[in-house]
Amino acid sequence: MSNSEKLSLVLVDLITAIGSWSIFYIARTTLIEEKIFTPNATFFLGVSVVPLGYLLLYALQGTYLNVKRLYRFKMFQLTVFASFFGSIILFFLLLLDDNVSSYRSYYTSFSILLLTHLSMTLIPRMVFVTVMIQRLRRPGQGFKTIIIGGSERALSLFKEVTKQKNTVNSFVGYVNVNGSDRMLDKALPYLGHVQDLEGILANHSVEEIILAIEPSDHDRLQKIITKIHNLKIIVKVLPDMYDLLSGKLKMTNIYGTLFIELNRDGMPLWQQAMKRFLDIILSVIACIFLMPLYMLCAVLVKFSSPGPVFFLQERIGLDDKPFQIIKFRTMFVNSEPNGPQLSSSTDARITPIGRFMRKTRLDEFPQFVNVILGHMSLVGPRPERQYYIDQIVRYEPQYALLNRVRPGITSWGQVKYGYAENVEQMLDRMKFDLLYINNRSLALDFKIMFYTLAIIFKAKGK
Repeated sequence: MSNSEKLSLVLVDLITAIGSWSIFYIARTTLIEEKIFTPNATFFLGVSVVPLGYLLLYALQGTYLNVKRLYRFKMFQLTVFASFFGSIILFFLLLLDDNVSSYRSYYTSFSILLLTHLSMTLIPRMVFVTVMIQRLRRPGQGFKTIIIGGSERALSLFKEVTKQKNTVNSFVGYVNVNGSDRMLDKALPYLGHVQDLEGILANHSVEEIILAIEPSDHDRLQKIITKIHNLKIIVKVLPDMYDLLSGKLKMTNIYGTLFIELNRDGMPLWQQAMKRFLDIILSVIACIFLMPLYMLCAVLVKFSSPGPVFFLQERIGLDDKPFQIIKFRTMFVNSEPNGPQLSSSTDARITPIGRFMRKTRLDEFPQFVNVILGHMSLVGPRPERQYYIDQIVRYEPQYALLNRVRPGITSWGQVKYGYAENVEQMLDRMKFDLLYINNRSLALDFKIMFYTLAIIFKAKGK
């Protein structure tokens, strides 16, 4: 998506928000208050602040993430919700303190505000989306798309999609899976084998993938999904593959063909923004109020055994980016002379105070700093070292999907298993972390934090 399209929609929204507030204020002054309208400080304050508030609300909805992917019904839903929610906020912030002759004036003001903003915003937005869709339907202007699969199933799917008049896909070719099925040769250019998928996607600037794999090739599906999980590409599959996939899925009826769309993150954008906001606020509060406890832990660690207070170690985080995780040191110095080694409940490398800190999770408390820096979240899959990730992926390729989200201080798997003592326990813990990313919500985060606090106070961690 080009920035010009995003900026165009932002400009449309800004102009309509200014216009709707101006018309509302004039109508309220002349019709409800029965006064002559003259611009005053309140009017100019509203013209300056209210449009920015609506733009923030639209952004939290995800309206500007991918303008090309907006369709008319989706835009209608977003606009109605934003208009109603925004009008309620303005009503309580600006209108409720007005001196009015009757409560009916409140209802009239709210109705005028809502209807004015909705009508003035919805019409230009629908025109904008319609123009965008018409542009995408032009030959060569649609989303650059490849089909993975080359059998009769893939050929049938290609014909069904391309015969639709409202298609917005521009097919650049297909990728073969098993090396033998080449039934799409006459319809699309052959781009190569699925083993070369990452290079093919980069060379052709692919924006969308349609998986059309035969039942006999379903075992390769998860490997394909894992290979492309970090790429910003829309992936769609046919419904009968539903039970073979792990991920937050979304049904969309497009071009007369029913697809399942794999969603990189099913958590609504406003919840993601709220989650990050809470991460920062709660972590700052924790760092301030827990400072005496930090100092006590630092003293205990320092005098329990020679070595530094803090233990820093490289872990892999969001989008496979490495970062330095911070912990209170719970082991003796140089505890891994022969390379990475997982700990156990009876590990002699753990210091006496370290054993207590692990049970109460006190060793994890410095990670509030990681949260503030953006490396981690309060709740998310526990980050691992690359050494162990390489081992786990050999058994379960879908482990790589965990890095689609920011890792956390605590997690569903951490509550269930605590510290993993071997790769098998890591795999068991991973199942719960996969469930977490597939069902992420603020409510689930609060539930996990509640159980984490219970573990801390009961000292039942391991």
